[in-house]
Amino acid sequence: MNALEVKNLTVSFLMYDKGIKKKSLQVISDLNITLKAGEIHAIAGSSGSGKSLLAHALLGILPKNAVVGGEMSWFGEPLTPALQKKLRGNQLVLVPQSVNYLDPLMRVGKQICKDKTTAVETLKKYELDEKSAGKYPFELSGGMARRALVATAAATNARVIIADEPTPGLSPALAESAMARFRALADDGAAILLITHDIDLALRYADRISVFYAGTTVETAAASDFRAEELLRHPYSKALWRAMPQNKFEPTTGTQPYAGALPSGCVFAERCSLRTDACNVRPTFRTVREGEVCCHHAD
Repeated sequence: MNALEVKNLTVSFLMYDKGIKKKSLQVISDLNITLKAGEIHAIAGSSGSGKSLLAHALLGILPKNAVVGGEMSWFGEPLTPALQKKLRGNQLVLVPQSVNYLDPLMRVGKQICKDKTTAVETLKKYELDEKSAGKYPFELSGGMARRALVATAAATNARVIIADEPTPGLSPALAESAMARFRALADDGAAILLITHDIDLALRYADRISVFYAGTTVETAAASDFRAEELLRHPYSKALWRAMPQNKFEPTTGTQPYAGALPSGCVFAERCSLRTDACNVRPTFRTVREGEVCCHHAD
């Protein structure tokens, strides 16, 4: 079942340019993703590709100057601002990127759950003892605070959990443990949206991976497709594969275009060896070999 579905999402910000003149800066365009119950769906891509902005758009916590277009649905129902407010923090939960989201004036246990027993039991799953429940966030190490953040989501009955870079600062063993907990939550029926730069870790736990570039989705594929370059469809996905240390560790020349300076055609065209005149027109998201890709040349 589709838990969350995003079609042709656009996000723009109204900003002052010169004097009192306003301009619209579009940072996400034609972004597509489908999150299914019982799956971990990872999002990979460089900084500035739109990963965290998607999370904030789904939760309805973008700044007031944001203008959102396209379609978002929750289990087949339009995900309206009113529904986002109703779901947020209950059935739709964010594990944020920064531990600063923990309330500095509230003891950790109360931030996990009002019921002390449940809070302590949840913290123990993340290798935090009972004493941690009675501490304030500043009394925890960085790794402990990050585990506490993950525990806040695990203590809910969330149907969808958005985990925004949940493992930085953790040791390899604790990162694996955190991911195993997300895997268990997905196996129990939750839908997990995992935003990460750690593709290696994601590949071991995710069911599907979407690759973002310059504010749009360029490919969605089964995690198993990342086993070999030829299984992938988009040139940027293949470039990511080649850049991984265990593969060729090969960098791609050029840089990701900035919002406000995007080409009218394919956003990856300037860095792509397959570029032709057809790439002057923005490609549409289409199905290729049981995956989805936004490229004229994918086959």
